[in-house]
Amino acid sequence: MTIKYQIKDNFINKKGLKLMVDTLTHYSFPWYYQNSVAFANNIKDNHYYFTHLFLVNNEKSSFFYLIEPVLKKLKIKKLIRIKANLYPNLNKKIINDKHIDYNYKHKGAIFYLNTNNGFTILKDNIKIKSVENRLLKFDPSIQHSSTHCTDEKIRLNININYF
Repeated sequence: MTIKYQIKDNFINKKGLKLMVDTLTHYSFPWYYQNSVAFANNIKDNHYYFTHLFLVNNEKSSFFYLIEPVLKKLKIKKLIRIKANLYPNLNKKIINDKHIDYNYKHKGAIFYLNTNNGFTILKDNIKIKSVENRLLKFDPSIQHSSTHCTDEKIRLNININYF
């Protein structure tokens, strides 16, 4: 089976990207600590990160407006979940556990907010680099994983699940 994915660089305009990054990195933005990355019950040393749910169970965050420039460019019939991920630099490259987002057929996109040496790993060990303003479209019902970075303070991206 060939892995199907698409990468689109310079996905949104610089003004929309700057607003997103400035807001998500502001001291008052509400990030929530998660003591594991891929599975809630699989706690490992240094496998933690922070998340912000823009959309879950049809409930929108008050910051939902930030991601509208990305959503406008995707052809979405129905949103499932939108989650921002902040992976702190833990001074070593950590590859998180493989996982699927949901166990039914749907579409996914990861929007990368900063360039760093972290990446997303798809099936067959395909590595997608974290590049600012890059969008990765892929099938999130197939196992994939994430990494932390070691060359920046944080790795920042937004995960979108949709139909």
